Amino acid sequence: MLKRPRTDFWQVGVVPVPVEDLDARALSAARERITWLPDPGPWRYLADPFGLVRGDALHVFVEAYDYRVKRANLERHEFSLADLTWRGVTTVLDKPFHLSYPQVFEHDGETWMVPESYQAGEIALYRATDASLDRWERDCALLGGLPGADASLIEHGGRWWMFYTLVGAGARDQRELHIAHAPALAGPWTPLAANPVRVNRDGARPAGRPFVAHDGVLTLPVQDSSNGYGGATRMLRFPVLTPERVVIEAGAERLTGDLASDSHTAGLHTLSGCGALTLIDVKRIDRSRGRQWLDFKRRLRRLMGA
Repeated sequence: MLKRPRTDFWQVGVVPVPVEDLDARALSAARERITWLPDPGPWRYLADPFGLVRGDALHVFVEAYDYRVKRANLERHEFSLADLTWRGVTTVLDKPFHLSYPQVFEHDGETWMVPESYQAGEIALYRATDASLDRWERDCALLGGLPGADASLIEHGGRWWMFYTLVGAGARDQRELHIAHAPALAGPWTPLAANPVRVNRDGARPAGRPFVAHDGVLTLPVQDSSNGYGGATRMLRFPVLTPERVVIEAGAERLTGDLASDSHTAGLHTLSGCGALTLIDVKRIDRSRGRQWLDFKRRLRRLMGA
């Protein structure tokens, strides 16, 4: 029996509010000023946005998922920073395994990316090899031999910190938060002995770039999947974060898709700061399109005599 495919379709938007100031009220107030990435066409969606500003350009890196092949590659969408006019799109990384969550950042004069590549069994560091940010090469594995997902890195308090989850049975990735630390970006990385440091579907899986709040507390956006995968985001604050001790404060406010969109109201699972802007993705559930895809697969099997 053919299983009905997932019918989640995500849309990426650029919100003209810095992530440090983004709460439910600010997101709702900004909804008419959100710039949405172009529709990628049938059977595809864009999600997991991260951004970099270079000169007069905003570069938005996204997961570009295709239901026909059941995996994603990574795209770079370029915008004019002045008025957020879309300039074009380039595929920047394509592998025989699923890629998503392309966290990009600059460090020591280089541009780096840590994409999700759990199907390859590692959390790996990639380096941009050209000024256009279109070519990337794998530099090294930060953590190998594990199905790490949504790794989110920040340099804070004299150390590098990585927040991540692990893909496993029972939707493990939706309810566990793990942390690793290192003296330098390339490592060596050491997972905390206390991992997982949080187990709760209402806020554990990372949902965007970590940042330091106005009061100086390290803050991590996380997914709230208590009402379904990617249903909302909330903030986790870390007033104490050392290799020996972690203190977590979970914010009560949930950011949902209906605050930003009239059409994609079923979820919001990425909240990624980029200077004066915040990148988000919102979800709609399209059962009719899922049914069309299922019917197409059935017709194709009949034609092939299966």
